[in-house]
Amino acid sequence: MTKVDIISGFLGAGKTTFIKELIAKVYRDEKIVLIENEFGEIGIDSHFMQDSGIEVTEMNSGCICCTLVGDFARSLREVSEKFHPDRIIIEPSGVGKLSDVAKAVIDMEEEADVEIDSLITVVDGKKAAMYMKNFGEFFNDQIQHAGTIVISRTQDMEESKIDKCVKTLRQKNSDAAVVTTPWKILSADMIASALDNKHALKEVLEELCHDHHHEHGYHHDDHEYHHKHCDCHHDHHEDHHHADDVFSSWGRETVHKFKKSELEDILRLMAATDDFGTVLRAKGIVEAENGRWIEFDMVPEELEIRDSQPDYIGRICVIGTDLDESALNQVFGVN
Repeated sequence: MTKVDIISGFLGAGKTTFIKELIAKVYRDEKIVLIENEFGEIGIDSHFMQDSGIEVTEMNSGCICCTLVGDFARSLREVSEKFHPDRIIIEPSGVGKLSDVAKAVIDMEEEADVEIDSLITVVDGKKAAMYMKNFGEFFNDQIQHAGTIVISRTQDMEESKIDKCVKTLRQKNSDAAVVTTPWKILSADMIASALDNKHALKEVLEELCHDHHHEHGYHHDDHEYHHKHCDCHHDHHEDHHHADDVFSSWGRETVHKFKKSELEDILRLMAATDDFGTVLRAKGIVEAENGRWIEFDMVPEELEIRDSQPDYIGRICVIGTDLDESALNQVFGVN
């Protein structure tokens, strides 16, 4: 049976970086397949994962459980049959709900011969309070259904800020293991210990199974649970929204050559004004001057531009709310 780790986290929390650390330290002797669910038309993150030596299956333009429930089921089954991995890591969209993804996996456990081994949420400690206030329905779902919460960027935070962040997260989830030590300095054993939180995992799985609509029994970790088939109609209450209802994305391929200073000006303008809508994440890989290529990643209050290996074409993706596509087309020089 193949183990499944679902690693969620709001936009720009550091999921991809943590996954690379996990593969390098904890799962280095295992055969891994990564399934990514990008919210947006242009897949970017698979490029960043190429040097990890794992297979990547991308599913764009929606959330796994609803928009892509058929694709996801097929992907999970095909990955298991084709690669026979020891472990499948699922990286949902940053605006996806962890509960939806977990329910979709639960429905496929018997058919795909997989079982959930961990539910992990990566949280940007510096932005947790802001996201909880502004996007609580999505952010809180990721917190509440995690067996392990990994707080990123604590190396840049004061002790009092870390303590406040932990207390805030504990109000939503009292059982999860919370990692505050920067993962770069943690040993493989320490990370593995934080992920091995079976009590919290059991509690979350019991809750998720209870929430399904069509009951049937299944066996997980020597405990008998009851769960109901997950389909595109679960939990559609008036206060339940999907990512497509709240967030929007703009993605384009481009052959435009950007100066680094030009790119910096664009991204800082997007962060400082609402001329383009509310931009929560901008990322991409584009050609620069003299044949160089650069990657960029922007979330509120943070911007990183770094050198990159050439890609087959430039790609840009912007995620946010109420995005102005014509303004984005103009500022990036694309149609």
